[in-house]
Amino acid sequence: MDSQHSAGERMPLDIKTVAPAGMEASGSEARFVSGSILRHVVVMSATGAVGLMAIFLVDLLSLLYVSKLGDSTLTAAVGFASIVQFFAISINIGLMIAAGALVSRAIGSGDGAQARRIASSILIHTIIVSGLLVLALLPLLDPLLRAIGADAHTLPIAKRFLWIALPSNLLMAPGMLFTGLLRAVGAAREAMYVTLGGAVVTAFVDPLLIFTAGLGVDGAAITVCLARATFVLVGWIGVRKYRMLKSPRLHEVLDDGSTVGRIALPAILTNLAPAMASAFVAHALSGFGTTAIAANVVIDRLSPVAFCGLFAMSGAIGPILGQNWGAHRFDRMRGVLRDGAVVGAGYVLVVWLALALGAWPLTRLFELDGVAADLLVFFCFVSGPIWFCNGLLFLGNASFNNLGFPLMSTGLNWGRATLGTMPPALLGGALYGPRGVLAGIGFGSLAFGLVGITLAVRTIGTLERRAETAKAKGVPQPAIEASKPAEMAL
Repeated sequence: MDSQHSAGERMPLDIKTVAPAGMEASGSEARFVSGSILRHVVVMSATGAVGLMAIFLVDLLSLLYVSKLGDSTLTAAVGFASIVQFFAISINIGLMIAAGALVSRAIGSGDGAQARRIASSILIHTIIVSGLLVLALLPLLDPLLRAIGADAHTLPIAKRFLWIALPSNLLMAPGMLFTGLLRAVGAAREAMYVTLGGAVVTAFVDPLLIFTAGLGVDGAAITVCLARATFVLVGWIGVRKYRMLKSPRLHEVLDDGSTVGRIALPAILTNLAPAMASAFVAHALSGFGTTAIAANVVIDRLSPVAFCGLFAMSGAIGPILGQNWGAHRFDRMRGVLRDGAVVGAGYVLVVWLALALGAWPLTRLFELDGVAADLLVFFCFVSGPIWFCNGLLFLGNASFNNLGFPLMSTGLNWGRATLGTMPPALLGGALYGPRGVLAGIGFGSLAFGLVGITLAVRTIGTLERRAETAKAKGVPQPAIEASKPAEMAL
């Protein structure tokens, strides 16, 4: 960091000087304020999807290795451990969202120095928060695992997995942050390399530790640690390449805390909602036996692989929206949502067909039968419309988090995780068993997805009207947003 800081003193950071040779730009680093919106959405989403596909696919492959050990209890235990880890990852995502929103907005408005300062401050915040989180979760593993349905057979396995894997959150958190910073500057390829590097390590090491070394589930946990070390190493190389960090100063880190918190805290709450919903679903299905839990674990690992494009697109549009908001290009911001919905619809249609055709082969691949096989097949046939509406909610949340309305995404996600998940899942389970649990969750997704995208469009209209009013009053453009609170009434 010191060498970067001294370089910054010799050559003040601006929008052009941070771009290395060969980097695409149209006269500036703010590349998203011109050119085809559809192309920006597709390119950023596709590169993000490759990285996510790699990590999710290897995660699914790791579960496949565990399932080949021939014990559904092990599969269920890994699922319970993953839910606890999901809580930690959700907090990491909130910090990553804050970094992407603030850094991309600074770049869009032409303030490269502010982009470097906020990136460096958030890195320090992330390291501190991730360490405190590990210290808080480890003593609570027993009650947490029991609350989501772990029994006497699965609890010790899941707990041992977490004692190995959870401390590596100290590596995962900055690694994820680096991907957000790289996407904020438009370096989609380098952001992809971060997750791709961890996936490659996992693909090679997992079978060696699980089978060759005979470590079983413990081998899978050790591989998680090695993959996360790769994340942070590859990400660090990327942010150094783009000179995105400087030596942090204590007063800047402290001063930036409130700015980061205004976006990060609502984003963390937003991302904790799916973790809570996932924990509730696991608890609801635990009443139908270990086989239902095993099927749910496979569904939880299969869904991100199948629909990783939607996750990638929600991360991709944040920097595009942020840069265009910084440049006050509201017409392009609406275009981002429109093109994102169109791309998402086409993507979901293809994936849905593939899942329907591969439903029964998947049950054989993961050695599921009875209730477990029935549940997985049911998911494959109903997943399309459910996940399209999930994608609309993702687009809405990305808009709210990047445009100063983070509490909107918090409210929607928690509404979906509570009203949209718990009552319909309980009712569906009581009437139709495990299938009813999944069907109830699906109805909640349909409702909240449509509401989310509608409110996102209104959000952009609110920002445009506010900018026009400020311009008519002679308020300088850069001061328009600074003069208003982050959360605005629609």
